[in-house]
Amino acid sequence: MSAAQGLESLSPYLAIERDDWAELGNSTDLPLTEAEIAKLRGLGDFLDIKEVTEVYLPVSQLLSLYAASAGALHQNTEKFYGERAKRTPFIIGIAGSVAVGKSTAARLLRELMARWEGTPNVELVTTDGFLYPNQELERRGLMARKGFPESYDRKRLLQFIADIKSGKTGVTAPVYDHLAYDILPGEELVVGAPDVLIVEGLNVLQPPSVGQELALSDYFDFTIYIDADPETIRQWYLSRFETLWETAFLNPKSYFHQLTNELTKEQAMDRAAGFWSDINLPNLRQNIEPTRSRATLVMQKSEQHRVERVQVRKI
Repeated sequence: MSAAQGLESLSPYLAIERDDWAELGNSTDLPLTEAEIAKLRGLGDFLDIKEVTEVYLPVSQLLSLYAASAGALHQNTEKFYGERAKRTPFIIGIAGSVAVGKSTAARLLRELMARWEGTPNVELVTTDGFLYPNQELERRGLMARKGFPESYDRKRLLQFIADIKSGKTGVTAPVYDHLAYDILPGEELVVGAPDVLIVEGLNVLQPPSVGQELALSDYFDFTIYIDADPETIRQWYLSRFETLWETAFLNPKSYFHQLTNELTKEQAMDRAAGFWSDINLPNLRQNIEPTRSRATLVMQKSEQHRVERVQVRKI
């Protein structure tokens, strides 16, 4: 056995190449149309019917298998313990870098899973809503570390997920507005009693913080990490920033609108490169990438946001 083969045998993951993974979804018709897929596509993301059919449809099938198994296990343990506890939502965590396509994947999986028997009610929450408001970030000197673990109200986020997992209904979460680049005062997202809850965010796979016994991921039933080479992600980030510069940032309500009056496009792109190298890349290296090995499934992307390999944790 070669050294490479030896390391692969020790890996907790089963690696499946794109073509082999695509075969897993061939027996099922895609329940989404091209128009529906276009609405789900994030800014700068590549997503077409082929990508959805070959990659995300099998992922949604696997998630549905896990959700069904969790439901069966609940029924069996309920009988064993003699309890009559209500089944709680199956929770999926999706992690990865800024600009890697987490939001698109989360929205797409929500739509696909809602079409599977047994999980008609699927809700989605992003952890952006649990960022501290800009005013609080400024007070704490964390504005330049927005997106790092310490920039989130982790205690409130953990309580939110604990309440959902305990079966509570009507649990509320703050709302983040990307145009304003801030929490919207007085706005709330209400989560009812979903069959499945998808939680998407940069740091959802983080281990417990100092002084805490539990981590957010302790409440998850399945976790996904979306992976790509950092230089590729950098190009996606800059491309997205350029598009926003020419569109959303022109809106006077945009947090970044003032920059359009102060900087040339070239200067703005230099500023964006600084945002990446000074904030997003260090966060990726220090906090996000190290959590990849905690995921149940890793989707490895190449250029154009194409998933080329899927790694699934061995059972």
